[in-house]
Amino acid sequence: MKITLYHLKSCDTCKKAIKSLEQAGYEISLIDVRSDGISKSDISQLMQAVGWGKLLNTHSTTWRNLDEAMKSEMNEIKALELMHLHPALLKRPIIKTQTNTTCGWTPDIRDQLL
Repeated sequence: MKITLYHLKSCDTCKKAIKSLEQAGYEISLIDVRSDGISKSDISQLMQAVGWGKLLNTHSTTWRNLDEAMKSEMNEIKALELMHLHPALLKRPIIKTQTNTTCGWTPDIRDQLL
């Protein structure tokens, strides 16, 4: 099965997901959100699929380093702008199959895909 996986090259969780999915026989199209970039349109589609609150990684170093004013009164429009400006704020890996989109590499997602 073909899938698209949005990741960061330096992300250990993404590396684990890629390795597991390759071993399971998936044909993976990799998109590094930092070096390849990701459009606002693509982020918006991902937000519609999983929800902006789930897609926005508020546990990341990037989030912690943001100015408090940027983080206050978060909403969908503000989240879209921030994730576009700082792709490391996207919760990773984001995995798109023909029928589903997920973010993260939780046991539930592993069970679903492997």
